[in-house]
Amino acid sequence: ADLRFTPDEATAYLNGTMGLALTAHDVEALEERTEGWIAALQLAGLSMQGRDDITGFIAGFAGDDRYVVDYLVEEVLHRQPEQVRSFLVRTSILTRMSGPLCDAVTGQDGGRATLEALDRANLFLIPLDDFRRWYRYHHLFADVLQERLMAEQPDGVSGLHRRASDWYERNGERSEAIGHAMASEDFTRAADLVELAMRATRRDRQETTLRRWLEALPDEVIRARPVLSNGLAGSLLATGEIEGVEARLRDAEQWLETTAQATTRPGSSRPGMVVVDEEAFHDLPGAIAIHRAGRALVLGDVVATMEHARRALDLVRDDNHLGRGAAAALLGLASWTSGDLDAAYQLYADATVSFEKAGHHSDMIGLALTMADIRLAQGRLSEAMAILEHGSALALEPGASVRRGAADMHVGLSGILRERDDLDGAAQHLQRSRELGVENGLPQNPYRTRVAAALIRQAQGDLDGALELLDEAARLYVGDFSPDFRPVAALRARVWIAQGKLSEAWGWAREHGVTATDELSYLHEFEHSTLARLLLAQGARDRVDDSIDEAIGLTERLLTSAEAGGRKGSAIDILVVQALARQARGDLAGALASLARAVALAEPEGYVRVLVDEGPPIAALLKLAAKQRDASGYVRRLLAAAVMGGGGVGVEQPLIESLSERELEILRLLSGDLGGPDIARELVVSLNTVRTHTKNIYAKLGVTSRRAAVRQAGELHLL
Repeated sequence: ADLRFTPDEATAYLNGTMGLALTAHDVEALEERTEGWIAALQLAGLSMQGRDDITGFIAGFAGDDRYVVDYLVEEVLHRQPEQVRSFLVRTSILTRMSGPLCDAVTGQDGGRATLEALDRANLFLIPLDDFRRWYRYHHLFADVLQERLMAEQPDGVSGLHRRASDWYERNGERSEAIGHAMASEDFTRAADLVELAMRATRRDRQETTLRRWLEALPDEVIRARPVLSNGLAGSLLATGEIEGVEARLRDAEQWLETTAQATTRPGSSRPGMVVVDEEAFHDLPGAIAIHRAGRALVLGDVVATMEHARRALDLVRDDNHLGRGAAAALLGLASWTSGDLDAAYQLYADATVSFEKAGHHSDMIGLALTMADIRLAQGRLSEAMAILEHGSALALEPGASVRRGAADMHVGLSGILRERDDLDGAAQHLQRSRELGVENGLPQNPYRTRVAAALIRQAQGDLDGALELLDEAARLYVGDFSPDFRPVAALRARVWIAQGKLSEAWGWAREHGVTATDELSYLHEFEHSTLARLLLAQGARDRVDDSIDEAIGLTERLLTSAEAGGRKGSAIDILVVQALARQARGDLAGALASLARAVALAEPEGYVRVLVDEGPPIAALLKLAAKQRDASGYVRRLLAAAVMGGGGVGVEQPLIESLSERELEILRLLSGDLGGPDIARELVVSLNTVRTHTKNIYAKLGVTSRRAAVRQAGELHLL
């Protein structure tokens, strides 16, 4: 093959020599399609001359382009000896090649030597490893070879794929074996291979791959195989598709009903049924119950979830660790959703033991994330951190490949550090998650990452940036078995409230049907706490006591529910808004009492942001609390953090400390276009004096930037 163009050389040739005026994106796309092959770029340039839809042409540029075909056939294929030409055409079905694999496909010896000769001749062969044991053809060359194969040997293509499938199966590479069996349209063989590969595929959490295989098989093949019918039901559930699950479970169940009356071997109990994995067939009753529990959970039927999960635990063998782990986890999910956190945690712990015995480490990592979430709701940050650190160690175990879920452990750790006001540490964990990549994350990783980043932005006072990230998160959200206790819509509403955009926040409440008279549940606790903030903000803005009283009443109900369920983390959040509401109502003693309860729960575990994210209103209350005779050092720490800035409930509050006349004068100048030196000249003072006054202004307003100071001053009618 010819030498490669660099990207700059490709641009110069296509736009300079060929006069095509391609965009940088077009050149990059074409360079990728041709893999830099100079001749292919030249041929593509010829084909593009006179065309209008250049971008569309590049996207579809392949080995069937007439210039590419003519060149490769006339200049390459026809110049090869017949034996080499035959080798090239027949091995074109392979996406990667080794000597032994080529021997199996061609039915001849010498595959390794032929590949080495092609490599030395630079004949469109690309090595895939440093030892030059595995190769692939250049994409365009492979396209042409496959066209020649279909033209010359159409009846032989299936046989070539069958040979490749046999070789891959013998060498333990079932995924490749399945792919070639599918390509050969030998669906009986493909179904056998899929059934035998299902355990490993599920262990590696490759449910999307399993679903793709199963849906590629003819429906009559699936329906005759109860293990595959159940497998398809499970893969549909795992990939977020509820429709069709029950029908597939019934397909599997009908064979169980028939064989229950038979005494012969399951595979021969009724003509037409096919079973390859006998153990999986015997485990079907429990597996079907597990999938029914999962389906019920997705549909929001907690009672049915528990019934099916308990039935599964009764049916699954003691040594079927995967089945017992799945059933316990589903029962834990149902308990979690209903608010029984202690029961949920214990069930997850039981499931973790089962998954460890089954060798399903990725499932253990996923459970760690949920167990940490439970501990967070219970107000046990230290335990949550320990769980995530253990999960991270498991995901990044020395000597093993990175396990799926590794990235999510760092997202979880980021959230805990953010809550403890270690924003730098939180950002570092989030960056580590990004470095590990979505491929090492659970399905919700892109969503979780953006929510975590949004909360950091909020803590930094960048509310607009937080909203942008929450909007991204909403677009990336994919529902799964886990209940959504902190929906992004409610998080977005909290930011709107902090910005004073109450009409947008009321739109959220109406859209989601959140009212102060709803029956309370843990599942919707965060939303109702958000509504309490909205009622408070509206009442404070309009000077309407009824709205504030409604907020206080809602927080009292929420607090009773949270305390009854042992949810200290929730209780802190509720007590904070209750304190602010009582303050706005003029009940200073009640406000300080609620704040004291929140601080008492927060201090042992190091909670910070849940309080100080409320901004100037909580700072004003903390300042009063700090003056109390029995004020703890933790109150002063919280006050210092609150003064540094953040989000907050959009409630007009008094300043933490009154501004002096000079500070008011500087504040008015800050609202204009003058810079620091100009302000110093205007007031006939030194620049350092201006900076000192500015720093004091920021502290008293509870902000960290000039823009925020001006905005806050406007809201307080100081300008």
